[in-house]
Amino acid sequence: MDGEATSIGPLDITRVMAAIPHRYPMLLVDRVAELIPDRSITAIKAVTINEGFFQGHFPGRPIMPGVLIVEALAQAAGILAVESLGLAGSGKLVYFMSIDGVKFRKPVEPGVLLTLDAEFVQKRARVCKFAGKARIDGELAAECEFTAMIADPPKA
Repeated sequence: MDGEATSIGPLDITRVMAAIPHRYPMLLVDRVAELIPDRSITAIKAVTINEGFFQGHFPGRPIMPGVLIVEALAQAAGILAVESLGLAGSGKLVYFMSIDGVKFRKPVEPGVLLTLDAEFVQKRARVCKFAGKARIDGELAAECEFTAMIADPPKA
């Protein structure tokens, strides 16, 4: 990663949806604030009370499930991988292979903008390792490392 990297962004929801196949209710990235190919991404998830999971997690004390915070980080990393490898619109899928060192530091409640930062730790043609951090107003809410595989979509 020598030299000056060129940042791209912001990317709107249309560009997000071109990069990853997720759709409602599983699309957890609303926009990309900044993407530095082959390096890092900063994406945003607007967490609203209208999310279906808040009906049961937990009534009277709505908190975004930790697994969905990790999923949001993985989706941001998937966008980074697809854009860095020039695969946007190709239909390629990014699958979890492992999740390590997950720590939840602060509950994510309705009404916040969740900032999703992910960076490459290691990048190969089909397997990438990432470090991710989710923040609320700059304060750490969750962090983890995860590995993902880039694969062809299933045949019809």
